[in-house]
Parts: sequence; C-alpha cells; structure tokens
Amino acid sequence: MSFGQGGPSWGPGGNGTPDWAALADASAARARRKRWLMIGGGALATAAVAAIVATAVISTNKNGSGGTSGKHASELPSATDLPSETAQPEPSFSSVAPPPPPDPKDYISDVKKDRAPVTVDAFFPGKKLTMGDRVYAKGATHHTPKCATATQGALGSILVNNGCDQVIRATYSRDGVAVTLGLAVFETEAQAKKAARQASGSVASLSGSGVPVFCRGGAVCRRTANSYGRYAYFAISGFTNGKSVTKADKKVFAVGDDLTNFTFRQIRHRGEVQASAAATAPAS
Repeated sequence: MSFGQGGPSWGPGGNGTPDWAALADASAARARRKRWLMIGGGALATAAVAAIVATAVISTNKNGSGGTSGKHASELPSATDLPSETAQPEPSFSSVAPPPPPDPKDYISDVKKDRAPVTVDAFFPGKKLTMGDRVYAKGATHHTPKCATATQGALGSILVNNGCDQVIRATYSRDGVAVTLGLAVFETEAQAKKAARQASGSVASLSGSGVPVFCRGGAVCRRTANSYGRYAYFAISGFTNGKSVTKADKKVFAVGDDLTNFTFRQIRHRGEVQASAAATAPAS
C-alpha cells in the first residue's frame, strides 16, 4: 500500500511496518535540499546588498556633497587645472650687507669729523683723578692757541712747524711727585704723528693750585711724547722738592704712566662718543 507520491512506503511482506531506512534517506535528502536552498539564498542576498552598496557609492560620488556634481568623466578638470597648494610666505633676506659701525678713531683723526668742543674739562674733568687705588689731586690748568708758549726747549718750534692749533695743559700730583700733561691739537693725524716723532724739549711744567714749581732750574725730569688721532700728548714728571729723577725712581715712572694712559683714554673716549652719536643718528 502507498499513500501517493512523497508518502511513506511499506516494506516487503506487507506487514504494515514502515521502511524506516527509506524514510531516513528521504528525510536526509529533504534536509540537504533545504540547506542548499538556504545557502544559495544567502549568497543571493549578499550579492544584492553588495550591489545596493556599490550603487549607493556611485550615486554619492556623482551627486553627493564634495563630489563631481554629476559631471561626466570628460568634463572633470585635468590635473593641470587643479589649484596647487597655497605656498607659505618665505622670509626674505637682503643681499646688501649692512654698513660697518663707525670707527671711533676716524672721529678724532680729522678736524672735519672731530666736531666736539676742545676744552680743558673735555679732556681733564673734575678736581681729582682716580686710577685703581691711586688718587691724584688736580692742580693748575691752562689752554692757549699759542702753542710755543706752553713748551720748553725745541718743542715749541716743532709744534708750530707742524701746524699746531692749540695746547691744553693740566697738572696732577701725588706723594711728592707732579706731572704736567700737554695736549697739542692738529688738523690731521699725520701732523700729530710727525710732531710726536720729532719731539725734543718738553711741555712746560705748570705749577699752582697747591703744586710748587717743579722740573725747572736744571732739575732732571722724565719726558714722554706720543700721539693718537690728531692729538699729540706730552708729559713731564718730577719731584715737587726739586730733586732730579733717576732710572731708579720707579714711583715717578709709575705716576707718569698712569697719567699718560689716562690722557690716551680720554682722546679715545672722545672718538667713541662721536662715533656712537653718528651710528644712532636718524638717516637724513
């Protein structure tokens, strides 16, 4: 007996007992068909989703914000039409080197540049001079355009012959030693150098203001001559008691060196002040 297509079949002998092996095989076959249908359906679903996503991506590229606004490939700008990145400004440097700072010596080497006043106080200010731990009292001072009158011996004619314009003198003293400094002013550095090189005789010692007469009447004194810029400077150093100076009198040499170094520094400082003023002056 059978129950039609797809129904259970009975085994041989017709004893009404189902053929369980055949039933099991049929059930397994149905399960396999169902599983393959599910796998196939899942694959189709996955493919459909992928197609939808791809379509959405293409649609977005065509019509989305920041896209090509629906232009065809032939209408898209070429690489050469695209704007380049904005370059950041780069620092620029002048190829012209700045001028060198003024040389202070230039301002005390020529009368055309050396325009500061020439006075006693400009070179020998105050009432005393301190050099380290040594203090010198300032004595008499003198300023004259008659250069020869401020000298002894041959120095007067040497100054005049080289174009001396004026002479400033100042005396300093300490512990029985006095020094008179003489600053001769010329128009050019060459004139001052020549006068110092030719120096003979000396600047005249200057007494007064607490300093007695010294380096007169035959007393031997130390004499020096030098120059810087358009200035020649001289010194005569000796004892205030009239004693002659010998090479063993280191004290006289030390005092004279202190004061001549001070004179040099004052001349140099004059150049530095004027050079600094020129460097900071506004451009005309």
